[in-house]
Amino acid sequence: MNFAIDNLEAFLEREYKLVIVEIKQTFGSTPRETGAFMLVSPTDTHGTIGGGQMEHLAIDNARALLAGVSDQVEMDIPLGPDIGQCCGGRVILSFRIGDDAVRAALEATLKQKAEALPDVWLFGAGHVGRALADALLLLPLKTYAVETRKSELDLMSAGASHRLVAMPESIVKDIAPGAAIVILTHDHALDFLIAKEALARDDLAYVGMIGSKTKRATFASWARREGLDEDAIGKLVLPIGGKTVQDKRPAVIAAMTSAEILAAIETYRVRSES
Repeated sequence: MNFAIDNLEAFLEREYKLVIVEIKQTFGSTPRETGAFMLVSPTDTHGTIGGGQMEHLAIDNARALLAGVSDQVEMDIPLGPDIGQCCGGRVILSFRIGDDAVRAALEATLKQKAEALPDVWLFGAGHVGRALADALLLLPLKTYAVETRKSELDLMSAGASHRLVAMPESIVKDIAPGAAIVILTHDHALDFLIAKEALARDDLAYVGMIGSKTKRATFASWARREGLDEDAIGKLVLPIGGKTVQDKRPAVIAAMTSAEILAAIETYRVRSES
């Protein structure tokens, strides 16, 4: 289960009286997009519609609604100097009291959105795999961790769906189109087998492998002998995480790779929709 969704579920269970504040429309430059929402209870909030004075005004109105001293269910807020913001755009906010019907609709929408999130498959649950899983849990992605070793998989965050598989390369063909695959096992030969299956497909957003220039050259030579063409081999991101930051600590590699994955998934989405 995604970490952010867990927090939201806990908030909904804890706070019965609440208002859903949603960005109904945007005009020009705004800090969040149409559909972004936050929950406001008498003493707490969950999520954000962009922060700043706009958000404070929204919270104040939501709590006034809960207290019965406001009936304003829509606000039109220019994001300019009058409220100390310089975005220059404008947002229209809607306010809904979170009764049972509204809560049910929200939970159904969130479930639908969660099911539509892009998949990221991590092959390997070593130090970098675990750090990457932790980083990805904060992002709008579904994370799966695949391992041949139960002892390592048991150390992986529970937020990632675990798959204990004897032959990880055998499941690559069943991964949904548009997914990202990151290969970081303890065995270079296994890395190569997984990469071969992934690069044979043309419908994945990202295929990355942990390693070095030497490993890339070794893989390319092996892949040619296995029948992969240069276009397929060229799709492999190796090393993962880019070259800008040379720090090789797992958490740093994970941070850089997470950004790389998000960018690749967005590029794939735009290309698929064009």
